[in-house]
Amino acid sequence: MSTLNVILEKVENAKDLEFGDIFNKSIELFKKVWLQGLVMLLLTMVLMIPFYIVMYLPLIAMGIFDPEAMQQGGQPDVAMLIPFYILMVVFMFFAMVIAFALKSAFYRICKFKDFNEATSDDYFYFFKKPYLGKTIKLAAITFGISLLAALLCVLPIIYVMVPLALINVIYAFNPDMEASDIVKVGFKLGNKKWLIAFGLMVVAGLLAQIVGMIMCFVGVFVTASFAYLPVYFVYKDVIGFKEQNPIDEIGTPIE
Repeated sequence: MSTLNVILEKVENAKDLEFGDIFNKSIELFKKVWLQGLVMLLLTMVLMIPFYIVMYLPLIAMGIFDPEAMQQGGQPDVAMLIPFYILMVVFMFFAMVIAFALKSAFYRICKFKDFNEATSDDYFYFFKKPYLGKTIKLAAITFGISLLAALLCVLPIIYVMVPLALINVIYAFNPDMEASDIVKVGFKLGNKKWLIAFGLMVVAGLLAQIVGMIMCFVGVFVTASFAYLPVYFVYKDVIGFKEQNPIDEIGTPIE
């Protein structure tokens, strides 16, 4: 049986998940990976700085050296803003690629910490040659789905946020699968466990924000990664890892 079919069968026969159990496990894992989560967020911000410069520098330069060029009859010249909007879309795409790759690497690190495996924290794992093309492809797919959902207003965004988050996790632990198969599994698992995954993501996100603000707002950078952890345990409890103890695999088909 192919890897895809095995995973889809596990999703189809998945046991019921407990909100409190996953939430408590997320808290325990956060104690181990909060520093790695902070590093991931800081790396994301640093890697995006060049794109911010490329996007805004022409407008800033034009506004300083030729402010009249930005206006036409007292109103902003729309024609002058078109390149800016194009650059903004390009920037959003590259930002998605960076965030997607770093978050996938973060989930790998979470697994190592969860299983107490002594390995180095490789944040650039999915930027490497064997995976870079697939990383870009999956980032493009998630970017396209997000954009389409945004154009269709609020409800589609609420729905797709769960499958898209799961796609990130699935890719982290199945990087050799085809991109289309990863997306298929993401939506299959997202549909199967949408309600509990959505609830966990919302509660974890709110808690991370509240605790971060209590820590003088700067703490948001420390606590933000907590919001990513519940979907890791959704994946772990439904699909699992090959290295897991057979006892942990009870309730799911044996490969």
